[in-house]
Amino acid sequence: MQPQVRTRNAKPKIEQAAVALFISEGIDAATTRQIAEKAGVSEGALYRHYKGKDELAESLFMSFHHRMSTLLIEAALAGNDLKSRVLSIVDAYCSLADEEWDLCCYHLLNLNRFLKHDVKREDDPVSLTEALIADLIDNGHIPQGDPAVLAAMCLGVVSQAGQNKAYKRLTGKLGDHRNALAAGIIAILKTRPEDVL
Repeated sequence: MQPQVRTRNAKPKIEQAAVALFISEGIDAATTRQIAEKAGVSEGALYRHYKGKDELAESLFMSFHHRMSTLLIEAALAGNDLKSRVLSIVDAYCSLADEEWDLCCYHLLNLNRFLKHDVKREDDPVSLTEALIADLIDNGHIPQGDPAVLAAMCLGVVSQAGQNKAYKRLTGKLGDHRNALAAGIIAILKTRPEDVL
C-alpha cells in the first residue's frame, strides 16, 4: 500500500470550500466530508488543520471580524475631518467586502451565531466605532449624543446594506453604493434629534 500523498495548500482550499458550503447549506447542515470533497482533499487533511467543523466555522468568522477591526483603525486614521473619515472607513469596508464577498457574506449571515456572547473589547469593530464617535463628539465635530446608539445606527447602515446584498435584494458591488452609505452615516452623525422631533 502506497502512502497517501498530502494535498498541497490544503488549508486555503478547505477554508474556501467551507465558506461556500456554510453559506449555501448552513453551518449545521454542512459536513466535514462535504467540505473535504468540495476542497478536493481528504477529510484527514481538514482535521490536520482544525479539530472539526465548529472550530473551522468560528475561525473563519473571527479571522474576518479581526480584519475588519484592523481595517477600521487604519481607515479612521486616514481622514482629518468627519467627511474624509467616514468616506475612508466606508470605502475600506466596501473594498474588503467586494474583494472577499464570500467571507463578508458569511460574516454578515453569522453575526448572531458567533457574537451572541460578545464581550465588549477595545479592539472589536463596535467598540472602535463608539470610540471614534466619542472622539468626534468631544472635539466638537458632531453634536452631542450617545456614542453607543450612534455607533449602532452607523454600523447598521453598512451591515444592513451588506445583508440585503447577501439576500440578493441589493444588486451590484457594495462599493457601487459607497457614496450613499457614507452620506447616510454623515446624516446620522450630524443630525440633532431636537432638529427633527
